[in-house]
Amino acid sequence: MSAARRYPSQPATGQEKSVIQQLLAEAVSKSLAAAGVEIAPADVRLERPARAEHGDWSTNAALAAAKPAGADPRALARALADSPEVAAVPHVVAVEVAGPGFVNFTLAPTWLHDVLRRVVADGVDGYARPGLGDGETVSVEFVSANPTGPLHAGGGRWGAYGDSLVRLFRRCGYDVEAEYYVNDRGAQVDLFARSLLARRAGEDPPADGYHGAYVADWAAEMPAELTETDAVALWGTDRALAEAAESLGALDVSFDRWQRESELVDAGAVDDVLAQLRAAGDCVYEADGATWLRTTDHGDADDRVLVKSDGESTYFLPDIAYHHDKLSRADHVVDVLGADHHGYVARMAAAMTLLGHPPDSYEAVIGQHVTLVRDGAEVPLSKRTGTMVEVRELVEAVGADVARLAYLLASIDTRQTIDIDLLTRSASENPVFYVQYAHARIASIEREAARRSVVRPELAATELAGLTEPRELAVLRCLEELPEVVETALADRAPHKVATWVRELAAAFHGFYHDCPILRSDVPEGLRDARLWLTEAARIGLAVGLDLLGVSAPEEM
Repeated sequence: MSAARRYPSQPATGQEKSVIQQLLAEAVSKSLAAAGVEIAPADVRLERPARAEHGDWSTNAALAAAKPAGADPRALARALADSPEVAAVPHVVAVEVAGPGFVNFTLAPTWLHDVLRRVVADGVDGYARPGLGDGETVSVEFVSANPTGPLHAGGGRWGAYGDSLVRLFRRCGYDVEAEYYVNDRGAQVDLFARSLLARRAGEDPPADGYHGAYVADWAAEMPAELTETDAVALWGTDRALAEAAESLGALDVSFDRWQRESELVDAGAVDDVLAQLRAAGDCVYEADGATWLRTTDHGDADDRVLVKSDGESTYFLPDIAYHHDKLSRADHVVDVLGADHHGYVARMAAAMTLLGHPPDSYEAVIGQHVTLVRDGAEVPLSKRTGTMVEVRELVEAVGADVARLAYLLASIDTRQTIDIDLLTRSASENPVFYVQYAHARIASIEREAARRSVVRPELAATELAGLTEPRELAVLRCLEELPEVVETALADRAPHKVATWVRELAAAFHGFYHDCPILRSDVPEGLRDARLWLTEAARIGLAVGLDLLGVSAPEEM
């Protein structure tokens, strides 16, 4: 993913290991130490093999440690596999040396039964909730569309992405503020105001103004006493912001702060930050009648104009003031930006460095645009011409949950195509329906159990040894992965990884439901109870994943 910086900085391999991973890592470390090779448990890399016949976990520790130690990797792997330390790890039933020095571990199903117990014990509020943030503060700014009209459906992608990123930060223990920056000054806002005035007067807007049908509709709403451009601009931006808040609210996207550029200017923040930059050394200079910032000294391709020769500031200077303000309130700032903002990142990072902020305190995620398809044809998204589908229209057409999850199915750094017709179908090819139907199915099982007066015993009194079918274990394997998925999704700024996981869990549960009867009369009572607890664990996992995506978990469909 295109991003200037990462925070937290540790990669996925540095995550807190699960209990079984810790036990395996410690055993690998001790067995290699006995063979004369030192490697810390934290440095032992354990992965889930792609193919089931290769076991449940695999490590390349022997291969990685052999060269520095001058050892034969396969011989080291064999010593590891045959070690008493590995043999003593609970649940291990087979150890195999593969390839040039990989070691594969096969575990008894009991390790996954422990996963089920943990999921149920922790519940929705506790499972997959790593304490990475420890209260550190983060500001996430997203959407921030110009307040010159309704929010088109492309902007919904930024809303869904940014809000889910905020949810990931919060689940991982960070104190997060979601922000929307309002560019309510400048040429575009002036054009918007003049377009409104023209439409109210029955005239065409300026050639480079705003021509959508909404301009005439909004002009008809304007109070008659508004005749000056500045007053109309204020009314128009307020109208656009109200529309944006309502549209994003329909997607369950909300913001803690709406920051107007005009408020920063009026408060003197822009003048103050220019004075601070001037005092920071020779980074500010005059040339060609303009005031420049020497950003090339800090990785930017060119120096940037702060104040034009006519005395007006460029958009960059208020943006610097805004980011400086954000970093006075937060330890770290994340901007979610459109594909046309690649050049913006280096200059803002340079400005923050010149103002004395830590180099890794500013980060930008660059996303790609979304294409909507209806009746097999692309739907244009242009606020200027008015040929667009608004966020609220998409929500009305397919529903908030469907729209939200659809936006999150693809990585933000890839162009996305959303087929509106597909999303209106209640069928398995509709990925949103498929996921939500899994949760509704679980609810239906619970209702049917209640109808039959079937009551699960306490989990501690339930024998889970009967859960050995491949479909049962597939559900538990998915649940075991969720804590790592949450951490990886945050570290990579990739909520789509949660969406992928939710789809995988839904598929696993549908397979389990099809192949493993629960309430059928010929199912032994003990196995029935174990499967009911597995169903409850799947419900917890789906609820966690769907909440991170901002999608409801329906009881019925």
